[in-house]
Amino acid sequence: MSTDVVGNASPLARQRQPGEACQMVPETRFAWHGDVALAHQVVGEGATDLLYIPGWLSNVDVMWESPEYESLLRRLASFSRLIVMDRRGYGCSERFSPHDVDPLEVHVDDAIAVLDAVGSERAAFFSFDEGTFIGCLLAASRPDRISHLAMLDPSPCWTKNEEIPWEWSAEQWRVKVEQDRRDWGSYEAFRRDDPDTPERTLRWEAKFNRQSQSPGAGAAEALKYSATDVRAVLPSIRVPTLVVHGKERPSTSIDVRSPRYVADHIPGARFVEIAAGHFPWGEGSDLLTDEIGGFLTGTRSHPSLERVLTTILFTDIVGSTHMAAEIGDQAWRDVRRKHHDIVRLELDRFRGHERDTAGDGFFATFDGPARAVRCAKAIGERVQTVGLAIRAGVHTGEIEITPEGPSGISVHIGARVAALAGSNEVWASSTVRDLTAGSGLVFEDVGEHELKGVPDPWRLYRVN
Repeated sequence: MSTDVVGNASPLARQRQPGEACQMVPETRFAWHGDVALAHQVVGEGATDLLYIPGWLSNVDVMWESPEYESLLRRLASFSRLIVMDRRGYGCSERFSPHDVDPLEVHVDDAIAVLDAVGSERAAFFSFDEGTFIGCLLAASRPDRISHLAMLDPSPCWTKNEEIPWEWSAEQWRVKVEQDRRDWGSYEAFRRDDPDTPERTLRWEAKFNRQSQSPGAGAAEALKYSATDVRAVLPSIRVPTLVVHGKERPSTSIDVRSPRYVADHIPGARFVEIAAGHFPWGEGSDLLTDEIGGFLTGTRSHPSLERVLTTILFTDIVGSTHMAAEIGDQAWRDVRRKHHDIVRLELDRFRGHERDTAGDGFFATFDGPARAVRCAKAIGERVQTVGLAIRAGVHTGEIEITPEGPSGISVHIGARVAALAGSNEVWASSTVRDLTAGSGLVFEDVGEHELKGVPDPWRLYRVN
């Protein structure tokens, strides 16, 4: 990791003043991911595509009502073809229920759907707040579509643990989320938190808050992200990465140790401190866009497409040897064929890729951990109709793509996790649990386990 500190405002910076004529606001269009409409805009004609997914304040129409936010977008678009999108459930994009939340992998799919809709084969990525979680998983799992990763004040997780003791506790998050839900979109709340900010700006921020999400949806999303942990993802990010810390942010917002941790754990990441405030369109916006512009135009991407973050699923028929001996070879072949048909049908339904079929088990990979877990559960339920029981193990980690198929320590971990599961059980690694917040999946802690041939014990979970 390289580190730089930037302290003075750029002489190129200039923000539009109230009343000054502005350029035409781009048209908002919709991309479709299944039945979900995803609002997005395209600004600029630069040689590099830059996908910007905002944080908890996001509305592709309302953001243009602020001269400061417009200045941020125009500056980003001055060196790129800027693609701005509202996540599902935010701003102009679709939400089916006020309390619906989705795991990170769904937002990754949505981002790819927007890139497809605007004809972008590969784009750089920029975000802040919870959008950085999406960026990390997107860059690690889809380096074929993401060329660079730029993040403002990312955290590896939002809830403290033994390795990250400086973040908030789960109880602090619960209290904070409840307070924010009561104060949602309130000018008085924004005034209380930022007493020195002009009234015009605060009233726009309050409106932006209301137009981003409803109070209940905002609370549900905040709780999801407070339970998300991307520590295991960081070492798998191979694209050029810029981590920016806004050192003028309020002390209650971000601890510098969080972005430093992220930069330290992404191979080759560059860490920069600038005199910036809480939001990318606020104080220091010019410094931020200068850093991103220099990063995109001054680096060349050399991602390793032979190594990629993926989710591994192993399944195995329980008691297959005993059953084969009991019912005879021909009957067993018929039962085994039905098992294989069921597994392949569910793999196809949940977008899994069959990698190997050894004996009575399957090895498959997925581009999302929640899909892999749901696939394993579906297989387990359906094989019972033909008198079988399976055990399954799910793990998310970096694999190496070789002509012979996926390999690496993560494959071994997935196999070892499956071997520990009991009849009709799906077990998962802690990485899977940490990346599936918001999926509705329920995990039961089954303690730490030594996995044969794998260094260090792993905390595992039974999926209920």
